[in-house]
Amino acid sequence: MAARILLGVWLTAVILLGLLLPMVPHPQQWYELPIIPGLEEKARIIFFHVPTAWLSVVAFLTSMIYGIQYLRKKDLDADLKSSSAAGLGFLFCLLATVTGAIWAKFNWGSFWNWDPRETSIFVLLLIYGAYFALRSAVESEEKRASLSAVYAIIAAVTMPFFIFIMPRILASLHPEPIINAQGKVHMNLTMLLVFFSSLLGFTGLYIWMFTLQVRIRRLQLQHPHQKEIHRV
Repeated sequence: MAARILLGVWLTAVILLGLLLPMVPHPQQWYELPIIPGLEEKARIIFFHVPTAWLSVVAFLTSMIYGIQYLRKKDLDADLKSSSAAGLGFLFCLLATVTGAIWAKFNWGSFWNWDPRETSIFVLLLIYGAYFALRSAVESEEKRASLSAVYAIIAAVTMPFFIFIMPRILASLHPEPIINAQGKVHMNLTMLLVFFSSLLGFTGLYIWMFTLQVRIRRLQLQHPHQKEIHRV
């Protein structure tokens, strides 16, 4: 309970700081954030968009790791963890898409422009959407777990191409990242602290959600008819 309260306070503080700290061209005070070229006030989306994209990567890698574990040990609990992580990865990938689309509306005038980054994350959503379609199409637990594990590994291997490589080898409307090709960081110390605090807070949120999801699904497997009994 204490950890959950701390996480809630942490995320609340990060959100408030990210939204309320003033952004100025040349920060003079410790509480002022620098204006990032090409983003201006819209740079605040970094505190929410980047962490959700980061968590999608973490979750998909987690899904792959537990997929490998299932293939090695044939433990259905590993399959449960792999599919739970994939579900959370899909959720955070969707949130990254939505927050990116909101930023695109204010910056480019429309929610969707088929920019390389938008296209790559859309393809990633299709890939993991097919993962859940595969799971729902196979009735045998062992066969479903084996096929899902192999699919999770292949999907995670292709993920770096769509997230890190494809957007950088094609011309893009997307502004320069936080660290550009020359290695210049567009943030001052205060902005970096808020940014990494956001990454840490969202990572804690993912760990809590993953643990909770696994516990719920274990209970569902142990008591598959509990919901029907309560209804009667």
